[in-house]
Amino acid sequence: MIDGWIHPSLFFFVAAALIPFLNQKARPILLLGMPALAFLSLLIFPEGTYGNLTLMDMSLTFGRVDRLSLVFGYIFSLITVIGMIYSLHVKRTAEQVVALLYAGSAVGAVFSGDLITLFLFWEAMAFSSAFLIFLGGNSQAGFRYLLVHLFGGVCLLAGIVIYIASGNDTGFSLFNEMGLAQMLILVGFLVNAAVPPIHAWLADAYPEASVTGIVFLSAFTTKTAVYVLIRGFAGFTPLAMLGAVMTLYGVLYAMLENDTRRLLSYHIISQVGFMVAGVGIGTELAINGAVAHAFAHILYKALLMMGMSSVLFATGKRKATELGGLYKTMPMVFLLYMVGGLSISGFPLFSGFISKSMTISAAAESHHIAVYLMMTIASCGTFISTTLKLPYAVFLAEPTGSSPPSGGRIMAGGTAAMGIAAFLCLLIGIFPGLLYQALPYPVDYHPFTAEHLVHALQMLGVTGLVFLLCIKKLGPHAMINVDTDWFYRKGGMLFMRFASGPVATYEALVSNCYQRVVIAPMKQFVARCRRFDVFVVDGIVNQVGDETFRGSRVSNRFEKYVVYGFINFVGYLNHMGARLFRRLQTGSVHHYAMILIVGIFLLVNIYLIFKNER
Repeated sequence: MIDGWIHPSLFFFVAAALIPFLNQKARPILLLGMPALAFLSLLIFPEGTYGNLTLMDMSLTFGRVDRLSLVFGYIFSLITVIGMIYSLHVKRTAEQVVALLYAGSAVGAVFSGDLITLFLFWEAMAFSSAFLIFLGGNSQAGFRYLLVHLFGGVCLLAGIVIYIASGNDTGFSLFNEMGLAQMLILVGFLVNAAVPPIHAWLADAYPEASVTGIVFLSAFTTKTAVYVLIRGFAGFTPLAMLGAVMTLYGVLYAMLENDTRRLLSYHIISQVGFMVAGVGIGTELAINGAVAHAFAHILYKALLMMGMSSVLFATGKRKATELGGLYKTMPMVFLLYMVGGLSISGFPLFSGFISKSMTISAAAESHHIAVYLMMTIASCGTFISTTLKLPYAVFLAEPTGSSPPSGGRIMAGGTAAMGIAAFLCLLIGIFPGLLYQALPYPVDYHPFTAEHLVHALQMLGVTGLVFLLCIKKLGPHAMINVDTDWFYRKGGMLFMRFASGPVATYEALVSNCYQRVVIAPMKQFVARCRRFDVFVVDGIVNQVGDETFRGSRVSNRFEKYVVYGFINFVGYLNHMGARLFRRLQTGSVHHYAMILIVGIFLLVNIYLIFKNER
């Protein structure tokens, strides 16, 4: 609790800490209850800043509550509840813990009021999300994902350090100028937003996540990047064109893709492009459109991912060419998936229509004609690939494989989670005011005008007709598509060959020479010094001690009983000491150093005792 305000991320972190100590029956209460409490906490606390701390002359703000952060907090909490319902069948404690840590880190990032706390939550989000990919079983994809995000994190940290070192405070708000620091920060944000050409990590890693992990991955990383872009770079015009390119780039690869989850991952890139374009346009309508589309996208993309993950769970297959005819055994999954497909396509009365049209309208009003055209074309491609091609191949077409896939095995909570997401997609599609009233700026936009409806229906109708006429051409094909990840994949292979070839040979040569020229002579010198110390120096010292004992003889009676006894006692001690020193004189520097340290420690303690007595 900070200044009377409970940070919403705390609910997720507490749940993650307690989950390992609960049995499987008690866990659902915590998995569903804590994200729900986080959502409720956002409804009751007023706007303002909370948790203001000063650390090393730097001002930290852990809780900045305003309309922008709240709308992202709402949807992050909601999708965590939905994702946890979908994950009720999961028994692995690690997967539940990292999902909560991932969600909590994303929530923490959107409420961060300064660059330092943002970076801390940003990196926690990167590492926790990587484990969802590792738990999917593909360690190479997880390692590549982690390396890319470490690169983005380094760029972000470098930008923050330069920014603060230039005399700026740590506050995170809209940047007024674009220097080196701001450009590095922007690159760090664009990596997480999957903006081409630094985008291939998403389609490479997300499909390899666990069946349920991909639902969380589709929600947090890219949308958190959209949030920080709005916060720091709204109105930065180059982002408008970058976003428009993203919309087409993602759709193009989705049209070619055969892997169902990889196809949907490419559509994340495309849909985030609409949001990035809205950030670049920078008007109030465009920013509202970007935020609304982020909210809607999290819901319908989670619904789509849950649909294809349910297919994977039921059949063990995720390639469209290996599937078909599943509407007979998985009719509810098919129907709920189509709600997500119509939403992402911007079909009237579905969530995508009331959000995507805002950004497209903002581009037209701001005279970004090229951006407007690219986003419109991308919308057509989305309808073909996600709403027509993919469900037709998976659910309606006749199976093409020698052994038709058998479906029907639905995970516990799967249908319920998909049903909740589908209901919310329809709810805000029919009643857009529920979402519009939570947006950062007042909304004076009406999606259900005759112009918008006719334009949308014409575009979708023509696109559907094209698909029907070219269904064989547009159907899935078994092929592998090369993306920009080819460069770092091949570059990594070349680097490893170079490291295991010339570099390893050079290192072995240098090590061999060093062993022969330096190490071997040093060992011989040390061995000879040790023999000289033990047999010469120690022998002389020990002989002197023995002679002292043997030579201490007197004849006088007084000397015999007093001095003789004292001298012999001293000689005896000397003799025993000589035997002790003979054992201690091992010739090992390590032993001598230890004796010296113990001696110094005893002397210091004796000094302190006498000093305290005085």
